[in-house]
Amino acid sequence: MNILIIEDEYPAAERLQRLLHELNEPIEVVNVLDSVEIALVWFAQNPAPDLILSDIQLSDGLSFEIYENTVVNAPIVFTTSYDEYAIKAFKVKSIDYLLKPVKIVELKQAIEKYKQMKGAFFHADRLEKLLDSLNHTGKQAFKKRFLVKKGEQILPISEDDIAYFRTEHEIVFLLTKEGKKYVVDYTLEQLEQVLDPAVFFRINRQYILHLSAISQIHTYFSNRFKLFVQPASDEDVIVSKSKAKLFKAWLEN
Repeated sequence: MNILIIEDEYPAAERLQRLLHELNEPIEVVNVLDSVEIALVWFAQNPAPDLILSDIQLSDGLSFEIYENTVVNAPIVFTTSYDEYAIKAFKVKSIDYLLKPVKIVELKQAIEKYKQMKGAFFHADRLEKLLDSLNHTGKQAFKKRFLVKKGEQILPISEDDIAYFRTEHEIVFLLTKEGKKYVVDYTLEQLEQVLDPAVFFRINRQYILHLSAISQIHTYFSNRFKLFVQPASDEDVIVSKSKAKLFKAWLEN
């Protein structure tokens, strides 16, 4: 098992390597990286490891910047002194979240969890690449399916089954037309680049809607629109003032 450590504190990195050695597992630490910048260069030049042990607060920023700016096809165990990032950690391919000082029992449990889940990660990456290649039929190929996790299952969700995407507390959720809700590993900005603009529209900072999800459109003050969507939202769905004209043109076209 090849493990990459991303950690800017030398004592913490040394402790992780010592604990991994004490596990008596066939583990090789392929490298120890101490910054976002160095990690981005490393991932551009090297194949993905089997598993990443990653601190969050690095010398030049948060390690989330690494996973937001490059494709990392490996599960991640976050190691940190703070618990405030726990929710955001699970937006990326995180399988565990360990507080420092990392205990050998918790590290062993994380390694065992990786062993149980590695098949799902491997097949999910291969399936997503296959689906993308099958959907590449023109000069610009938009994403037609998304892979989501349901427990330990990996499910493909077709574009036609999506009602809308919505952010809640910095986490992006996919809502299906049946009302099912899944976390997706994309920001709304990233989704805007891969979704077909003929059927999807970002109405504000929080929502990207599929055309078929809109059941009613009402005028709203300040030249905006209030939408009723299916499945119903627990809050008002308002087209922002800056998007109103574009939204109307999108509907007409």
